[in-house]
Amino acid sequence: MKVAIGSKYFDGPYGGGNLFIKNIKNYLIDNNHNVVFELKDKDIDIILLINPLYDSEHSTFNHLDIIYYQKFINPEAISIQRINECDERKNTNYVNKQILNSNKFIDHTIFVSTWIKNLFVEKGIQKENSNVILSGSDSAIFNRVGKPQWNKKDPIKLVTHHWSGNWMKGFETYLAIDKLLQKNEWKNKLEFFYIGNIPNDLNFENTKVIPPLDEVNLALELKKKDIYITGSINEPSGNHHIEAAQCGLPILFIESGGIPEYCKGYGIEFTTKNLEDKLKLLVSQFDEYFKKMEFYLNSSEKMCKEFLATFEKLIEDKNAILERRDFIPVYKVFMKILLYKFKSFVFRIQRKFYK
Repeated sequence: MKVAIGSKYFDGPYGGGNLFIKNIKNYLIDNNHNVVFELKDKDIDIILLINPLYDSEHSTFNHLDIIYYQKFINPEAISIQRINECDERKNTNYVNKQILNSNKFIDHTIFVSTWIKNLFVEKGIQKENSNVILSGSDSAIFNRVGKPQWNKKDPIKLVTHHWSGNWMKGFETYLAIDKLLQKNEWKNKLEFFYIGNIPNDLNFENTKVIPPLDEVNLALELKKKDIYITGSINEPSGNHHIEAAQCGLPILFIESGGIPEYCKGYGIEFTTKNLEDKLKLLVSQFDEYFKKMEFYLNSSEKMCKEFLATFEKLIEDKNAILERRDFIPVYKVFMKILLYKFKSFVFRIQRKFYK
């Protein structure tokens, strides 16, 4: 089959969404499918919408390009939208509305967690034509090979990493850990490492900050650590904790968003109120959870296999999908395109002015 993916891929450290593009592209090519990134060919079977937001720098096409393609070029192409974003994630007020608008004429929706699926189903997205596929990372890079077990003599090394420096990524938690290191109880027993970007106005006093790393060097750095922590708020899925889990690190994970769906059974859940107690508990049960990490399943290979199975099932059900599609008059297609271009222009001006 031929699959069109609506996003560019950037080499180097650039966040989890970028890695999804790389992994799904490579998997499809390795399984003898064709991958394109624009809607130029007339024989596309699957169109995968990644990011319909007005200010997206990565997108190569949006939902209106898909409507145009299905209307005038190839009506048998099946459209899919992967939803891994929401206002709740970064405390914005425009993302959900744009995602809901872009999803109106999409044939099928894939969510990255049940949490974000429930969030959008409550807002009106049809749950019947959708499924959940959990994210995963490349196990050829993120794995337990060469990962030593904590010897219980050296201070335990706690780590987290994020490409984004957005406050919602968990900096309230990370500052609490930084403050915890001032206590005599933890001074010589715990070290905390942050890999990635941090807010411009944030100053850690006891945390070792490491600049963003590419996948290979990130995996090597993670394997030098013992326990992973994520305090990310309302994260639909996230790649950071997956990468750490695949490298064999037990996880201290916050009770928020879709993260518990990825981490339950492979660490201990915490809230901002019981963070220190839960950290002590995970340290005391380290050996038990370290062994459990051998069985962590959320790899990119598993994710991509499920995506391909979904593609194949949708193509198999093509006739039923075509029959249930809403008819859109030609004039409405062009009106929607013009309105989108205008709104996109206004949005970019507003964002530039706001910054």
